[in-house]
Amino acid sequence: MSTHYESLQQAAAYRDAFNVEPPAALGERHMWPRKPGFCIRPVAGEGDVPPTRELLPAQWGLVPHWVKSASDGKLRAPKLVNARSETASTTQNFRDAWLQNQRCIVPMQAFYVDDWRSGKAVPTRISRIDGKPMGVAGLWASWTGPDGVPLLSYTLLTINANNHALMRRYGPEGNDRHMPVILNEGAVDAWLTVRIEKAKEFMRQYPANWLAANPVEDKADKVPQGLF
Repeated sequence: MSTHYESLQQAAAYRDAFNVEPPAALGERHMWPRKPGFCIRPVAGEGDVPPTRELLPAQWGLVPHWVKSASDGKLRAPKLVNARSETASTTQNFRDAWLQNQRCIVPMQAFYVDDWRSGKAVPTRISRIDGKPMGVAGLWASWTGPDGVPLLSYTLLTINANNHALMRRYGPEGNDRHMPVILNEGAVDAWLTVRIEKAKEFMRQYPANWLAANPVEDKADKVPQGLF
């Protein structure tokens, strides 16, 4: 599972890929737990008007609505950046968001995983092979503190990737492999509006041949030998 992803850094990408207005400020490129990011939620239409979408600022790392204090939420959020789709509907941290149809899409350019095959962690950037943005299925929650100010947060849904041709390579030896649930373009609207009994049908692996994996160069590797 990933605890680092890359946000969209071109305003036009939000309109072209997700049909939402971009934020006034694009925010940080590299996203880590508890950083402020963005998620896409549906906006219900009136009458026969179909639902639309909206982009909202939110914290990466879910803070369930039943959390008692801000300090408790801060402790939980870094551990709740990913939700395993196999258990999201039953585990305490994510069950309410799943059962209440609090589904969202997290726009990103890439996510990062560690390659341990050499015996040490090599950060690796995973992106679409065509360079287009990814829409990852997520869940959102809203927590209101004693000051009455709501905190919107989200988590990325993941799926087992032990048998995935690409993603099975990444992660510590002996651990189950998981990858974000990357939605096909045609599934974006459906994921946001589908009835709850159909939601798990979207929990699928993204095809390996549609993804590219590139190790992240360490600046130290570029230092000429013999220079200290």
